[in-house]
Amino acid sequence: MADPFVLARSLADLRDATARIQSVLPADLATFERDRTIREVVVLNLFVALQNCLTIATHWLADARLDVPSGYREALLALRDRGVLEAELSERLAAAAGLRNLIAHRYGVLDWRRVHEIAATRLGDLLAFADQIERAARQS
Repeated sequence: MADPFVLARSLADLRDATARIQSVLPADLATFERDRTIREVVVLNLFVALQNCLTIATHWLADARLDVPSGYREALLALRDRGVLEAELSERLAAAAGLRNLIAHRYGVLDWRRVHEIAATRLGDLLAFADQIERAARQS
């Protein structure tokens, strides 16, 4: 289990980032594509939320004195293997780690349609991650 302070801070940041996305995300793609400020708020907060998932995953594994995988994807799958996360959620978030890397390293090539779709349909995965981590922490 991760340090309680790191865990609490990271979960709060994750939830705040998803709330920020929900507060600005327009339902229609055209408005999203047209408004640079909205796109930037959404992308920044997707990055923050995903980064907090990865921070929690790596801290959890390290604090449990388990090998921390070299990649973000593998760290999320390791939580599945340890019974911390449900398999399907872990696999979806492992795939989302690629989005985090794309935002960090190749911002200029983001597909706005795809970003909008993810923000509109996958925020529940981030919140489910937070819930499952909290449940696992209470059981530890």
